[in-house]
Order: sequence, then C-alpha cells, then structure tokens
Amino acid sequence: MQFVEFEVSLHFDMKIIKNILVSAFALLMLSGCAHEFNQIYKSQNYDYKYEYAKECFANQKYQRAATLLQEMVTMLKGTENAQESLYMLAMAEYCMKDYETAAEYFKKYHQSYPKGVYAEMASYYVGESLFMSTPEPRLDQTATINAITAFQEFMDLYPDAAMKSQAQQRLIELQNKLVKKELLSAQLYYNLGPYFGNCLTGGSNYQACIITAQNALKDYPYSSMREDFALLIMKSKFELAEQSVQSKRIERYRDAEDECYGFINEYPDSKDRKLAEKYIAVCKKYTSEETDDALETETNN
Repeated sequence: MQFVEFEVSLHFDMKIIKNILVSAFALLMLSGCAHEFNQIYKSQNYDYKYEYAKECFANQKYQRAATLLQEMVTMLKGTENAQESLYMLAMAEYCMKDYETAAEYFKKYHQSYPKGVYAEMASYYVGESLFMSTPEPRLDQTATINAITAFQEFMDLYPDAAMKSQAQQRLIELQNKLVKKELLSAQLYYNLGPYFGNCLTGGSNYQACIITAQNALKDYPYSSMREDFALLIMKSKFELAEQSVQSKRIERYRDAEDECYGFINEYPDSKDRKLAEKYIAVCKKYTSEETDDALETETNN
C-alpha cells in the first residue's frame, strides 16, 4: 500500500516537473523570438527586414508582420516591393480583425496602384472589411451604407471579377440589414401604440409605423420581409381606427378594411390571415352600424 502511494506521488511529481520544463522551454523560445524580432525591428537592413515580415505573415504572426510593414511601406515606396508590402499590411490588419484599419489600407492601395497587381482584390476587400465592421441592425447603419457603396464600386470597376458572386451576396446581406433596421423601427412605433409622449408633432405612433413600413416597401420592393411590413401596416391601420375620434372613425375603419383585403390577396396563405379576417368583421360591423344610424337619422329628418 505504501509502495503504491509512493509510486502515485512520484508520478504526480514527474508530471509537475515535466510541465515546469515545458513552460520554461516555451518561455525561453518566446524570449529568443522576441529578442530576434527586436533585433530585426531595429535593423537598417531593409531587404532582410522585409523578408522577415513576409515570413511572419506566412506563419500567421500578423501583429509582427504589421509592425514591420508599417515602417516598410514608406521605406519601400518606389521599389518593386512597394505594392506587395502595402497589400500585405492591409491583409495583416484584416486577419487581426482590425477591419476599419484594414479598409483604410486597402483603399490606400487601390488609390496608389489602381492598375496594380492586387488592385482588384484590394477593391473587393475594402467592401469586405467594411462589411465585417457593420453593427447589428438596431444601431446606426452608416457603416452598412459605406460597405454597400464599396461593393457597388467594386462591381462597377470589375464587372467580370472572380469575386463578383461573393460581392453580390454581400450586397444582399447588407441590404437585408438595412431592411431589418426599418422593420425594427416600424415595430417599435407599433409597440409604443397609444403612448403619446414622443408624438410632439401631433401624429401618432400608429401613423409613424404605417409611414415607416410603407416607405420601406417602396425602397425595398423585393425584400423577404415584405409580409412583415404589410402586417404592421394592417395592424396599425386597424388600431388607428379603434382609437380615432368619432369624426374620423368610419373613414379609418374603411381604410383598415381595404388594407385587410389587400393583405389577404397578396398573402392568401399567411399565418395571419385569420387576424385579417377578424379585423374585417370588426370593420364591417362598425361601418354597417354607422351607415344604419345615418340612414335612420336621414329618415327621421
């Protein structure tokens, strides 16, 4: 029993020693690599420094490559390596996920070398870098618009580009993000509903929802979210009628009823068809009662 305990203890100690040795070796290697990098960074041998930067890039040591290349792009200007150094710097920043910086370097490359070896790819990666930096739909979409512009410019400049299909797919994704932004805005107005705290101009949240959704349908007629906008318009028109003053109610119920029929015609298999039919029944009931009351009043007079 004591022998077993000693053997386990010895095995455990050997594991600790092994881990310590591995860690020490790794630190030694890192220290050596860091020393080597510092020497090369301070070196005035630019040919060797550039080759080392290329080696770092090839080995996916992008931070080291970028650090060296930031100096080299200036030093190599006018030489045969100038184009490659700037493009490699842009790609290193992209691989490190610093997309805004990458976009600037890709732009700089394309502006400096519009007919360069990497001009087509640099143009594409301007859009790709901006695409990767776009925020979620709820936030400001300036970056999304900039990415769309970049991809459109790429396709205008290189209509037969190898990356054309990828650019087209990115444009669809970016446009969907803008549509989603509008849908979230319209949904917010609808959810606010009868709350008047933000209706300083005298309108209502339901009217704001209708206008936002209608404008989105005009701007993005082929959107996959078209039914979602149509549903919000229908629901908002019905709620607007429900909460209207007496003088506007009959007109708004008729408008809501027309909207419901339009929704059913366009989306006959919609999961919200029953809701549209329910709204129609309420609208018809109110408008028929109002018509009967009007006829009765006219008869009595």
